[in-house]
Amino acid sequence: MALSLDNYIAEYLPKRGLPWPAMPKADAPKARPSGDALNIRAVLWTVYGTLLAIPTGELQFEADIDFVTDAAFDKTIQEFKMWNSMSRKPGAPAAYMKEIYRKAYELVRMTGGGEVRAELIWEDIVKKLQAKEYAYDAAIYGTQAELTEKIAYFYHASIQGVGCYPGAVEVLRSLGERGVKQGLLADGQCFTAGQLRYALKQQEPGFELASCIPAAHHTLSAKQRVKKPHDDLFRAAVANLRSKGVEPQETLHVGSSLTRDIAPAKKLGLRTCLFAGDKASLAATRGGLTEPATRPDALITELPQLLELLKR
Repeated sequence: MALSLDNYIAEYLPKRGLPWPAMPKADAPKARPSGDALNIRAVLWTVYGTLLAIPTGELQFEADIDFVTDAAFDKTIQEFKMWNSMSRKPGAPAAYMKEIYRKAYELVRMTGGGEVRAELIWEDIVKKLQAKEYAYDAAIYGTQAELTEKIAYFYHASIQGVGCYPGAVEVLRSLGERGVKQGLLADGQCFTAGQLRYALKQQEPGFELASCIPAAHHTLSAKQRVKKPHDDLFRAAVANLRSKGVEPQETLHVGSSLTRDIAPAKKLGLRTCLFAGDKASLAATRGGLTEPATRPDALITELPQLLELLKR
């Protein structure tokens, strides 16, 4: 049986011993925790830049440094044995892959709605390679759709190292033990939940994401086809919680951007908390912290501080 995406991320690849970019170290901004106690029944988390540390604070389709992107393309070409089905144009394989990747990206961007789904970029590339007799091991990678999800994860993991911020497992578990419902409300791809699951296990091997945040509570941009701060993404999360008897005013959204997380959450009546633990992901101004439309109900600089804000 072919590997699931989660098993590919958490079991198959780690056994390979391949080199990966390191998790970035958080650079704490000058900020102080603030906020009164909140009466909350549910917490909705942003993933990148709030639970997961990542360079630049958000998922990228190409690294800021060309060398890193080129190395990721070379690594992907080799891992999925693509070279024999690529045109023999002059120049390095990575340069040719970058060219067809950018064309595929633009195609998906123009036709895919408000979010670019990473696996569809690779689906377009794989179809072009199959015209030149590209083949893969279906026993490992599964269907073509399952293959392209795995390629997307492999490529993105090769350009940006990620890891959980300190205390992520502690706060997720503690909220779960208190009976607080939790979900993801985030810009994310098909592999985001699996990437988060694996990172949490790196922090504590026995921890399972599903024990606190089941898949039914994941509201991610790739599935909804809109990115933050689009209202539709937030409305989908609100509707999901309402179906479980939780109202917006009983729900706290935790994120690191005033305009992409806090403002749209407030507009729909959610309570809000700004995570100001890393300069890479924090998007806030002094004015924004006091402006009614973007002022969060609370501010934390470390994830476990959230536990002190929530009334027991």
